[in-house]
Amino acid sequence: MLRILSVFLHDLAAAAAAWAAAHWLRFNMEITPYYLQFMWQSLLCVVPVQTLVFWTFGLYRGMWRYASLQDLKRLFAAVGVSAVVTPLVLFLLGMWQPVPRTVLLLDPILLLVLMCGSRVAYRAWKEHDLYGSLRDLGKPVLVLGAGDAALTLLRELQRSPDWRVVGFLDDDPAKTGRFLNGVKVYGALETLPEHAASTGARHAVIAMPASTHEARRRAMQICTIAKVKALTVPSYEDLVSGKVKASALREVELDDLLGRDPVQLDSAGLHKLLAGHVVMVTGAGGSIGSELCRQIAAFEPRLLVMLELNEFALYTIEQEFDQRQPKLAKACVIADVKDAARVREIMAAYTPAIVFHAAAYKHVPLMENDNAWTGLRNNVLGTYVVAAAAAEYGASQFVLISTDKAVNPVNVMGATKRLAEIVVQALQRTTSSMSLVAVRFGNVLGSTGSVIPKFREQLARGGPITVTHPEIIRYFMSIPEAAQLVLQAGLIGKGGEVFLLDMGEPVRIIDLARDMIRLSGMSEEQVGIVFTGLRPGEKLYEELVGHDESSSPTQHPKLRIVRSGTVESAPLAELIPWLRTTLTLSDADTKTALARWVSEYRPAAAPPAPIAPTDAPAERPAPEMLSAHARSPAFRS
Repeated sequence: MLRILSVFLHDLAAAAAAWAAAHWLRFNMEITPYYLQFMWQSLLCVVPVQTLVFWTFGLYRGMWRYASLQDLKRLFAAVGVSAVVTPLVLFLLGMWQPVPRTVLLLDPILLLVLMCGSRVAYRAWKEHDLYGSLRDLGKPVLVLGAGDAALTLLRELQRSPDWRVVGFLDDDPAKTGRFLNGVKVYGALETLPEHAASTGARHAVIAMPASTHEARRRAMQICTIAKVKALTVPSYEDLVSGKVKASALREVELDDLLGRDPVQLDSAGLHKLLAGHVVMVTGAGGSIGSELCRQIAAFEPRLLVMLELNEFALYTIEQEFDQRQPKLAKACVIADVKDAARVREIMAAYTPAIVFHAAAYKHVPLMENDNAWTGLRNNVLGTYVVAAAAAEYGASQFVLISTDKAVNPVNVMGATKRLAEIVVQALQRTTSSMSLVAVRFGNVLGSTGSVIPKFREQLARGGPITVTHPEIIRYFMSIPEAAQLVLQAGLIGKGGEVFLLDMGEPVRIIDLARDMIRLSGMSEEQVGIVFTGLRPGEKLYEELVGHDESSSPTQHPKLRIVRSGTVESAPLAELIPWLRTTLTLSDADTKTALARWVSEYRPAAAPPAPIAPTDAPAERPAPEMLSAHARSPAFRS
């Protein structure tokens, strides 16, 4: 209250001073007694009117220490209105005639100077008092990028005792030699080694959140050449909205270099699909399953049923939701998706409206030898059991999580997932009460058992990093992006479709390894890369659609529908009983059976030996190795 009173009294004094100064200036400091007397009389009217306008405009709600452009805009508006109201009140009170017109023009100008100047001066004084002594402390850092994000970051870092911005680098030649908030823009990004040496900076912040991932990758490579540690900032929106603080600086991660455009979801449609309904996720403790649970929880389902066979995985996701989503109604159930009785019991108890089936064995080499029969039953029979039980107990939507390895499969894992797609499509022909769809996508960054966690473990041990083949490439996307698009596919699916997610450009695994080595702050010579040869069932190149398939766009730019041959429901009458009654098969017999059910399955021959690595940039696969869809820019149209 004392602060508000002091600010109010300041503005009252400013109004009086501006009115008096306007008269003195009008008469060249030699004001006549007549006008001097009128000036003092009119003050009794002018000052209350103006301060009332200021109060109406809320000039006393803010704090001068944090005076912003928005506060100044409000002050300009208040002074503008007072410049109109003041002569009107003087006219109504019969005091209009003696007022010189020049005074009415000078008064608002002087009032703005006094009120704005005092606020800006106070903030500058407080900024210097609080942070001025910090600007010569902290570790010197160069900022790569000199745009709005970099300027916002600079203001935050100038308040931090940990960092001291010593310069900017930007590829725009028009910015070279300019200053941002007193800090110089030295030149292009390539000059980082030179300026890091001259300023003593051992860190560089990549402040280009709106740039392409190619630009961020180049900036990271320049940091490596300059032997400075690269840091980065969150999204551009968080920076300019003021959410970012100096503590938000973080090390560059692989996702930043493989960056992808954010997914635009039909939030209203998904809310209608999920809100207030019982939703089940199988494989809820896995990478995709757990992320699906997180995404679904945001749409406030009536109950989230998390089904998982692995006890520890289910416990982990349960604990996470207890802490982060304590109000979410959830059921954590342990079950084997092949156990029809247990699955039917769960379906009867909870009657989910939507089921996302993520439970699967997905590790290619493990499923290829010694576990082929187990993989076949889990991925195919498990899919049938869950889908059939969901239909029996009134579910309206079933979404199968599939894989790009189901395209022209050469391994057991891919063939079983393709057969699971066929089962889902066949089931759709036998039911009209439930929509069944499948969603294909490739590798996800950081998923359990994937190459990224493996590389991290190898780096933690000091290397070397093992890569199967120097020319092996894969499609990658983030786990949240994959989960979001799975939800979107579930929303737009009508039944029987196989959806394909936009996987972007393929990435060479050796380039991932080199990126991760750079991110660790070490060199390839220090860590080493060893080529071990392709593992059983591995392809050099993954494909997006099969030889006998085509694809067509949907209303969502990152989703396409795969068109394949007609799937009949007849195979279910023979396939499912066979899977249920057969006790076990050898790997060879399992692969023979898979070749019977999946016509495009061709078991991989002995993997080729690795060849000498190259330093050439990652390229898309040779045309003969990709389907027509993979070679077309369909997703970018």
